[in-house]
Amino acid sequence: MTLETVASPSLTFLEDRWDSQQAASLDEPGLLRYRSNLLGSDLRITNFAGGNTSSKVTEIDPLTGEPVEVLWVKGSGGDLGSIQRTGFATLYQQKLLALERLYKGVDAEDGMVPMYALCAFRSNPVAASIDTPLHGFLPFPHVDHLHPDWGIALAASANGKAKMEEFNREFNHSLVWLPWQRPGFELGLTMRLAVCENPGCDGIVLGGHGLFTWGQTQRQCYLNTLTVIDQIGQFIKRHATEKGPIRFGGEIIPARAARARLAVQIAPCLRGRVSARNRWISSFTDAPDVLQFVDSAHARELSFLGTSCPDHFIRTKIRPLFVPWPAGADLAALKLQIDLSLDEYRQQYRDYYHSFATPDSPALRDSSPTVVLIPGLGMFSFGKNKTEARIVGEFYLNAIHVMEGASLLSEGEVTGTLPQCGPANDPASFKVFTNYVALPAIEAFRIEYWAMEEAKIRRQPPEKELSRRIALVVGGASGIGREVALLAAARGAHVVVADRDEAAAARVADELQTVTSREFTASTAIDIRSREAIAQALDATVAAFGGLDILINTAALFPSSSDGVIPDALWAATLDVNVTANYLLADQAANLFAEQGLDASIVLTSSANAVVPKRGSEAYDVSKAALSHLVRELAVSLAPRVRVNAISPATVVKGSAMFPRDRVRASLARYNIPFDDALSDDDLRNLLAAFYARRTLTRQPIDPADCAEAILFLAGPRARCTTGHLIPIDGGLTEAFLR
Repeated sequence: MTLETVASPSLTFLEDRWDSQQAASLDEPGLLRYRSNLLGSDLRITNFAGGNTSSKVTEIDPLTGEPVEVLWVKGSGGDLGSIQRTGFATLYQQKLLALERLYKGVDAEDGMVPMYALCAFRSNPVAASIDTPLHGFLPFPHVDHLHPDWGIALAASANGKAKMEEFNREFNHSLVWLPWQRPGFELGLTMRLAVCENPGCDGIVLGGHGLFTWGQTQRQCYLNTLTVIDQIGQFIKRHATEKGPIRFGGEIIPARAARARLAVQIAPCLRGRVSARNRWISSFTDAPDVLQFVDSAHARELSFLGTSCPDHFIRTKIRPLFVPWPAGADLAALKLQIDLSLDEYRQQYRDYYHSFATPDSPALRDSSPTVVLIPGLGMFSFGKNKTEARIVGEFYLNAIHVMEGASLLSEGEVTGTLPQCGPANDPASFKVFTNYVALPAIEAFRIEYWAMEEAKIRRQPPEKELSRRIALVVGGASGIGREVALLAAARGAHVVVADRDEAAAARVADELQTVTSREFTASTAIDIRSREAIAQALDATVAAFGGLDILINTAALFPSSSDGVIPDALWAATLDVNVTANYLLADQAANLFAEQGLDASIVLTSSANAVVPKRGSEAYDVSKAALSHLVRELAVSLAPRVRVNAISPATVVKGSAMFPRDRVRASLARYNIPFDDALSDDDLRNLLAAFYARRTLTRQPIDPADCAEAILFLAGPRARCTTGHLIPIDGGLTEAFLR
């Protein structure tokens, strides 16, 4: 391991984040991981899960005891920013090079990939990526392959090769240009030849793809990469200054002042339409860079042209959906245009697939877009979860930056064959607009439907029961609601915790991080007695995830008074919270569900008291009886898309906000249950719960988790044919048996 001191370069945009003290404690694989994390931490350097890094490390062969050279390279599908040591594939370098003897040409390209596993060092199970030979055949100890926006802008310019040569002269570099070629074994051999034919070169620009840089040490490789990327940024910035402030032909649709509100209003409709085949979670952004693009004169043509870098369109598809929305047009017009544009997009996507598919191609995937651009509004992006939806949006923002950079490098019309076009490509397949060159549709298909990419998809873990679903849990700050939120999150749902106590709801949302991603949770305040407050909570849910699939309410009021007499005002408040508020909640959510047009479910919380009359709890008992019938009425009125059910628990003491210490003490005294006043709140609740349990057939206290299980059964896909029903969770309370 060599740790020589290398001076930090003069950088304009990027930062040298290398900590020599930290690096000094690391071995070569540790330094590779460190270098990778630094590079992956900056989206200007590479996008999420984009690019790869490698080091050739001398190790002791466990079979021979002799030193051997081992290629450490980022494993397939890994992310540089978060990769750990265990995320790298390791291959015997000489075995990898020896595969050249077996290589039978481009037509046999895919057959080489299974061979990488036979080269694994120490039987490392991490799958080697398709870029492995690109690293292995380059004669340098440390190699970076990245997709910086500035670098791809150069690589995707119609005059890219000429501009690269200009850049070399201006910044004293020796980058080499290679035309577009799909990553794989052949490209690795081509790159090796290019380096041999250009001694002293310090990087390779892959036309339409990305950038390769290298170094003799980890530190030198890192600095070379930073320097080249930063200086390409400086190069493009100079051109931007010369071009002036106008981008993409200038603004033709002004950004709407109320776009945040409009985005919330249109999101459920858009999510529902895009989710015709698979349910998606959405993310929205109206970032300045996005608005500058979607509102511009060139947005429609450029977006239809599609993206260039393979890492982009694997997530964004060959192109986004651009939905025309003239200035001044209303939401009704936008909804109509969404339907028209989606129909056209899906047909174009099916035509794209059938134009290039072969008998052994993977099956046609969802033909809906993953990116939707709306002028005056912004960009919606879609994924199977919030993280993926956000990342898809980040990738298209990368594509916007690439198109901008390529346009800035324009210096008149380029004639002749484009530099991205290699000997095996059809020149007519490369399309250009304002100097930006998109990847040909056939090449896009060969990446998107490549067997290697299909293998990545198949390696992903199976989705959970409530994956892709959005749940709003009202009363989620305590008791049954908290347990529902925890269980829903553990089963893959995106969960919004809503409660009158906003701070407590936020604490539960934070607690959900123990079982799910922070991006999959949110919290909001709610007062279920107010339509306005309910609407605000629903808007917060839509703003977070794009819509709603599951509405759960566990909030209720149990009236009590010191003399056992319920005043008229408290009687009215009990029915208001326990009955009317549930109606308001369901009625308000029904509008959202109708906008989506997707199957949805509502689960409310009744009580065994609904069928067991008792002295002293008349207001509560009557309210729950009314709620039980409200469930049936809602099931009828919201069918067939929305199922409405409820649970009917006996008294749940544990964790319940309806059982503060004073009420528990009063109940224990009323039932002549001895207790020590020094006991904790939970211990007192356990005494009362045990007493209630003795009145049931199972002799088991009703736990909030028992109720949560039933609620999520009713809410989820396993109860798809159940609506208008109540499940008793009462331990076998004979008084509550239906007569």
